[in-house]
Amino acid sequence: MKNTVFPLLFAALALSGCAAIQTTPPTAVHQPMSVRPAEQPRAVAANGAIYQPGMGRTLFEDRRARQVGDTLTINLVERTSAQKSANSNATRGSSLTGSLGASANTPFAGLDGWKAQAGVDSEFTGSGAAAANNVFTGTITVTVIDVLPNGNLLVSGEKMLAINQGNEFIRFSGVVNAHHVTSTNTVQSIQVADARIEYRGSGFIDESNTMGWLHRFFAAVLPF
Repeated sequence: MKNTVFPLLFAALALSGCAAIQTTPPTAVHQPMSVRPAEQPRAVAANGAIYQPGMGRTLFEDRRARQVGDTLTINLVERTSAQKSANSNATRGSSLTGSLGASANTPFAGLDGWKAQAGVDSEFTGSGAAAANNVFTGTITVTVIDVLPNGNLLVSGEKMLAINQGNEFIRFSGVVNAHHVTSTNTVQSIQVADARIEYRGSGFIDESNTMGWLHRFFAAVLPF
């Protein structure tokens, strides 16, 4: 028995050590979070004319994101608020009364005048309330990773901040209507469809707020 316990314990410690080494938390945003733009045609020698066939953009075209590999700035202006409350009451009651009468010549003569009474009362009262308020503001620059057939842009990006001994990750992805992109190449996050916004951290401070795997195991096996 001892020969099997120690290898299992060593394997569990090794797995927990591997989990601690991982510094980049998983993500649910659209992948990839960056993409290499398509190769543009080689520029031809200038011939003195205003129009150049090798130019990737036209003369009067603005610099808004519209192609794979272009960057776009997202203004995070998320604000959500939800509140819910419920109350319920239930009451029920019942009663029963009976008596028994018997003549003197019957076997139940001794039960003459016996009375019985029974009653049941039940009552239930329940109430619950929940409230949530979330505010997320800031900016993040993302990359166009795909252009849909209708012209919408699928964007995705990540920003990492190294603060003291921990890392903070801000990730964003979603579908942007090209008409919502302003002349400054920005768009509001509330105008992005299928938006996925993440704010996660890594490091010993974040790990100290996370339940360990052994604690989670016993919490699942012994929920009480």
